[in-house]
Amino acid sequence: MSYDQSDTAVVITDPQNDFLSPDGVTWELVGESVTENQTVDHLAQLMQAAKAAGFSLFVSPHYYYPTDHGWQFGGTVENLMHEINMFDRSGALSLDGFAGSGADWVEPLGQYINDGETIVASPHKVYGPETNDLALQLRKRGIDKVILAGMSANLCVEAHMRQLTEDGFEVTVVKDATAGPNHPDIGDGYAAALINFGFIASDVVTTAEIINSLG
Repeated sequence: MSYDQSDTAVVITDPQNDFLSPDGVTWELVGESVTENQTVDHLAQLMQAAKAAGFSLFVSPHYYYPTDHGWQFGGTVENLMHEINMFDRSGALSLDGFAGSGADWVEPLGQYINDGETIVASPHKVYGPETNDLALQLRKRGIDKVILAGMSANLCVEAHMRQLTEDGFEVTVVKDATAGPNHPDIGDGYAAALINFGFIASDVVTTAEIINSLG
């Protein structure tokens, strides 16, 4: 893939404390992968490079409001997220308690997201962007190529890759600017995601490779 500021954007899923901070509620499952991939450092490098080269930066966040906990069913990890109060916020129209919470941006990524230029989509609610306005925001800006990174590799990143591909976007995945859970009874989510990235994405690259391409 070739990349141009006029038709290409960087999209980051769930760059939040509950996934990426040692204090986050999923660190026991994802911490080893985040550490091995240097995920936070690579995300910071990717965001900085995008800003410096004039590429638009989009964030697709994951939030749960009190009313979302009234759902009556869900999948394995979806149910877990509700049980451990992952990504919880006090309400759709309130930022009370947001700063420093599990739903807040992990440092040092906040400086790139809160600069007044990054487009923060409405929250997705399970894994993919079908339930938020990410595709609309991209299309309204003439974007048809996406450089995708963030958390978690086999859940929200993979779901975004699949749906954006179905929606007609070209998608490059940055494989070391993500990470995944490793569960003793289920398996290695990051390893599983790498296989599907290779089968589905238009390209799979490292942070260093994509930064060089953004030049």
